[in-house]
Amino acid sequence: MTETPAIVMEGVGVRRGKTWLLSGIDWRVEPGEQWALLGPNGAGKSTLLTLAAAVMHPTKGRVELLGERMGRTDVRRLRERIGVVEARLDRKLDEGYEISTIVLTGATGTRIPLWERYDDEVKARAEELIELFGCADLSARPLGICSQGERQRVLLARALMSSPRLLLLDEPASALDLPAREALLAALEALAASDPELTTVLATHHLEELPRSTTHALLLHGGEVVASGPVEETLTSEALSRCFAMPVEVSHRDGRWWGHAPAGWRRG
Repeated sequence: MTETPAIVMEGVGVRRGKTWLLSGIDWRVEPGEQWALLGPNGAGKSTLLTLAAAVMHPTKGRVELLGERMGRTDVRRLRERIGVVEARLDRKLDEGYEISTIVLTGATGTRIPLWERYDDEVKARAEELIELFGCADLSARPLGICSQGERQRVLLARALMSSPRLLLLDEPASALDLPAREALLAALEALAASDPELTTVLATHHLEELPRSTTHALLLHGGEVVASGPVEETLTSEALSRCFAMPVEVSHRDGRWWGHAPAGWRRG
């Protein structure tokens, strides 16, 4: 029996006013794949993630998420199966709550704890996730005094409380320093190893922010797909140069990726 794809988009376009934010998007993501979504500012990455989060309907085309056709399903129920991590979320949470409480709220998808709904099994899962992402020593610390890197790992644990089958990460390493970024990537690699059926899509501007567990990549420019497929075939110097509209030299070592302009390059 063929597994249901996590994401299917066919001929998808999104228009705001007279401007097409996305156009002609064809994309298929299978269960357990770990996708990178790359492109410059304004490429359409956040819009594409919003579609994948079942928050927006396309202007045209077909979108199926976890086997459910957008426009023909209860999106509230569908969203319960999709985890989202975005840098802006922590600003909406009460910074006075302890980390253990923040993670628990992910089980109900609420900003405040619903204690009557957190049984021993739910609490045990929260402890497991807090441990997985290296936050056990932060459990009793209020969110407000956590560093940005600690917050991102806490948000990741929170997003997984409902056991989603699709996890979307919108620039999770943004504003992180080097140690915090590496801790986050290590956590994502541990997650891929511990839950191989979980599908992830990570949007970023930077190749060095991709975990070693990345299997596929989609490159966007001007709302259109530049390249898509297995990571080794997609993250090439030629494709990245077209994606960012500048010469890019790509290197790959020890499972990690880097991209930089050639020596002497200046933007004209």
